[in-house]
Formats: sequence, structure tokens, C-alpha cells
Amino acid sequence: MNQSDVLSHLASCIDPNTGRDFVKDKSIKSVSVTGDDVLVEVVVGYPARSQYEALRDVVAAHLRTLPGVGKVSVTVGHRIVSHAVQRGVKLKPGIKNIIAVASGKGGVGKSTTAANLALALSAEGANVGLLDADIYGPSQPVMLGISGRPESADGKTLEPMEAHGLQAMSIGFLIDTDTPMVWRGPMVTQALEQLLTDTNWRDLDYLVIDMPPGTGDIQLTLSQKVPVTGAVIVTTPQEIAVIDARKGLKMFEKVGIPIVGIVENMSTHVCSNCGHVESIFGEGGAKAMCNDYNVPFLGGLPLDGRIRAQADGGRPTVVADPDGLVSKTYKEIARKTAVFIAQKSEDHSAKFPSIKVVA
Repeated sequence: MNQSDVLSHLASCIDPNTGRDFVKDKSIKSVSVTGDDVLVEVVVGYPARSQYEALRDVVAAHLRTLPGVGKVSVTVGHRIVSHAVQRGVKLKPGIKNIIAVASGKGGVGKSTTAANLALALSAEGANVGLLDADIYGPSQPVMLGISGRPESADGKTLEPMEAHGLQAMSIGFLIDTDTPMVWRGPMVTQALEQLLTDTNWRDLDYLVIDMPPGTGDIQLTLSQKVPVTGAVIVTTPQEIAVIDARKGLKMFEKVGIPIVGIVENMSTHVCSNCGHVESIFGEGGAKAMCNDYNVPFLGGLPLDGRIRAQADGGRPTVVADPDGLVSKTYKEIARKTAVFIAQKSEDHSAKFPSIKVVA
């Protein structure tokens, strides 16, 4: 038995999170064979801290079916790299991947989803940032429980604020709570570009951008200028919300940004008194949209007063109730998002040296 025998055998071992074999996903980093004993190092391309034990068990069990194998040892880890973005847009320093969380209209729970998605990725071991791009209605300072102003060491760039293990930036950190942003589109776009580029993001695996709601000039310009690895669309089951969500999806398609999938908020409501389940905003809207556009359904979240209360209190659900059913759904959405990104082609632009000609 040699390394080739082990690799050939692992070619039929499926990663339960990706649905593909570990060899095809290039997740087998090393194989060591000593006599009949086998040591395999598995490194997946998505944050998977909660999945280590399960992945270890899957690979070890598969290896034990190899004829003649003796002691089996498996180590599991993860490594996140930069992946391709839309053509003609360069990656930003200090950020490997950018995930846009968008909605066709306001009031569908986009900001709550963005915050919990970022926190779920962080809980799995990723280094995560959250950019609040909703200039007219910044909500992340409240949701993350952050107060105060960001510091600037050089007078030109800003240090990100921090909460719950996230790096964060928002126009809400720079203005008074009651100050309205009476700005036209070009000013908003320029402000958002500055918040992105003039923040000293520190080695982020993912930057989650809470996009402004809608599909107007601001959203289109941002989609063309910000290097987005993938977009998550948030909607409710209600037909009016789904109609606008479809417009958001088509906007990202036009600028070459892949759709990670769709999240359905307020899917059902469970009465806290009697337990009756009711689809207040209708049902099946997001799944029908997924079928029409052949994109993944990432998950459905209930209409639950606790989600609202936790976000308003500065401790979103993934932090406030990390082992609850709703947090489990958010973490599944985060895992599907990270797996989608991991399966995209890598970005190699940063690996090429710059050439300077000196006369």
C-alpha cells in the first residue's frame, strides 16, 4: 500500500458539506504511509470549526475500508483563499473575499441577515468584517452594540470598530444618530468607496457588505466597482417582495456577480401562546424564485420577536443564542455561502509580481 492507493481510495469519499469528493476539491493536503498505518491531512477551503469532528470521522471511516490498512489517523483544518470576482475589478488590500447581502426592497430583514451571516462565518473560524453600506439608514452600529467613533492613526485612514469578534465600519459611526443623510447618488457612492478603501481591514477572509435596499443607480455603481465574490439575496415569501428580489438578482447577473443563493425571512410565524404555525406573508415565494433562476435556496427563517429583540439589543441571534434553532439555520446559510465561494476559481492576480522599468 502506498500514497497512490490511499488517494485513489479517497476519490470516492464525499465531503458532506460540498457534495464532492475530497480529492477533486483538493482538500487532501498530505498522505503519509508507514507500513500499514496511514496519516491523512485534510484542509478544506471553507471555515469549518464545528465540522472538524464530523469530517474526521467521514474520512477515517472511509479509509478503514481500504484492504490491508492498519492504524488510521486524520487531521482536519481549513484554509481560505481569494476567489475570482467580476471581470475588470481588482481585489482590495486586506480582503480575500467580499459577500454582498442585498434585497430588492427594505424591510425584509437584510441587515439582520448580514449581521448574523458575518457572525456565523466568524464562529466557524474565519476572520470576518462587516461593512454597513446603507448610507441612508445605517443599522449595524445598533445591531452590533457599537458606540463611539473610529480612530485614525494617520489622519487619512480609519481603524475598523470591533464587536463580537467582527471588524466593522459604518457611516453610522461617523454621524449623529438623528442626522439625516441628505445626499445625492454620486456622493453616496463616493462615501461608500471611501469606507471600503480607507478602512484598515486586517487580513479578512470575508467582508460581508450590508447593501442599500433597492436596485437603483447606487446599487448598480457599487456592484460595478466593488470586487464582489458572490451575492446573497434576501426576501420574504410575499409576492411584492419577491418581485423586487428578482430585480436585484438580475442586476447582479448583468454585472457578472454570481448569486450565492436566496434567504427567505419571515417564512413562518409560530404563536408563542399556542404553537400554531402560520405563513403570514405567504409561502413558497423564495423557492419558486430559486427554481426559476436555478439558484440555491440557502434557508428560511421564522418571524420571531426574539430575532428582532436580540438585534435591537446589540447581540444578534448567533451571539445571543448560539445553540438555538435559529442560529443553527444562520450557520447552515453561512456554511452554504462559504462552500459556494470555495468552489469558485481562485484569484491569482495578487500572485503576479509588478514589473518596474528603470531607464
